[in-house]
Amino acid sequence: MPATLTLQEIYLRVAPQLRDVEEEFRQQIDSDIEVIRKASRYVIESGGKRIRPALLLLTTRLFNYSGHLATVFASIVELIHTATLIHDDIVDEADTRRGQQSMNRRWGNEITVLLGDYLYIKSMARALDQNNLRLLNILSRATLRMVEGEIAQLTRNGRLDVTADEHLDLVSRKTAGLFSACCEIGAVVAGAREEEIEALRDYGMDLGMAFQIIDDVLDFTSTQSTLGKPVVNDLKEGRLTLPLIYLLRKDDGESRAMIGTVLRERGFVTISKERILAALAEHRTIDETLDLARAFGHSAQKRLAIFPDSEIKEALFSLPTFIIERDR
Repeated sequence: MPATLTLQEIYLRVAPQLRDVEEEFRQQIDSDIEVIRKASRYVIESGGKRIRPALLLLTTRLFNYSGHLATVFASIVELIHTATLIHDDIVDEADTRRGQQSMNRRWGNEITVLLGDYLYIKSMARALDQNNLRLLNILSRATLRMVEGEIAQLTRNGRLDVTADEHLDLVSRKTAGLFSACCEIGAVVAGAREEEIEALRDYGMDLGMAFQIIDDVLDFTSTQSTLGKPVVNDLKEGRLTLPLIYLLRKDDGESRAMIGTVLRERGFVTISKERILAALAEHRTIDETLDLARAFGHSAQKRLAIFPDSEIKEALFSLPTFIIERDR
């Protein structure tokens, strides 16, 4: 099945349901507490790809399900994702997110961390309302793994000896796990067979791995205006991602010294961004990272082989291509 659809064409497959999700999302983050209400509006206005709710909806539509439960859980996963972004910005001391001032810079860490907690609790309370223990278990397991991943990452910040396997484990916890949960929830909601649930769970994991690996690449290859946040920022914040991990594996001494200096200074003081980018280009480690993202994308597409051809399968098959080719 050729992957030819654009992201807009993919989203058109579930456009009415996505509009319902947006309304549900707005209702869930509203509050009669003024600062929560203002901050929630700020979250909505910042936008976002909404790829996780779209993924859940597409999965349900693969089985011709379009009931309200899909809308509810699609909004819940977006609540969880938003909460993680808010907490990430506090941990990273970020200044910008999606092209505008980060919430922690606008409201301070104290209010922002509580708003992230508020969204987490809102999401779980809404899930509890649905009285479905299996779906609640999927959500709680994914959320726990994300928190574990964030803690593990903090313990590794500033280290030069982080391995590719360690980094990929973090990716599976922090990003890919929620993608996988979206697909698993969608399949369970739609009443899929266990074999189909497993295939879609694995599809989501592969897709999420590709998504985050491309994020790692874009940190080096994109621009701040395109990404809506600073570039070459992971290294500045003490994190080694795959392009740098692969570079250190090919260590020529000079690269290790440069990266170590940036980690120690927590910025590009002695060593410029350009010197880091030049080393990555010389050793072609961005190409190596892209190859791994493509492998995960192809693996995701293969997971769909058990499903009959349809417009929804075509959309799911196209998503890995969009993810790998995106510029933001």
